Amino acid sequence: MPFVEIDRRILSRCLKREQGAWEEFVDRFIGVFVHVIRHTGYTRSVELTPDDVEDLCSEIYLTLLKNDFVVLRHFKGKSSLATYLAVVARRIVVKSIAQRRKSEALGHTSAHHLSSPARTQEASRSAAEVEEVRNLLGQIPSAEASLVKLFYLEGLSYQEISSRLNIPENSIGPTLHRARERMKKLKTSHTN
Repeated sequence: MPFVEIDRRILSRCLKREQGAWEEFVDRFIGVFVHVIRHTGYTRSVELTPDDVEDLCSEIYLTLLKNDFVVLRHFKGKSSLATYLAVVARRIVVKSIAQRRKSEALGHTSAHHLSSPARTQEASRSAAEVEEVRNLLGQIPSAEASLVKLFYLEGLSYQEISSRLNIPENSIGPTLHRARERMKKLKTSHTN
């Protein structure tokens, strides 16, 4: 789909910071962002609440506004603006879901709360947490460790893991649960 004139005008107005341009941009593309968020959550086997969708939309908007619209300035017009924005939004959502899964693996957040006041603090600690997860992974059975890596660290869905490892999709959840329980016990024994 080509870069259409209405999108060219909206983009130009945003980059010039004209009054009302950002609101027009948001009105035009909110549907794209919500669709990408919901679809990405579905394909990654993540149940998103309306608050999660709203938080992820905000995260997308903040990324687009950052550094004087640098992401929008990188758009070359070789596709439709909606297609470009969908790709950008998907990357943001996948990254956010992967961060959530890392936190869940360590028991910092529950599986149904993407939005949490502590999420920003947890993101800043993510390097230490990833290192801790990697250490714990070395102490659990290799089959469980492989699943934890693919689901929590690489952000793959159950379907993707099933295809990659050639295992039944319905065995993944129970195996991940056992792995999380082992890791929690190991973490508790290390802190005592």
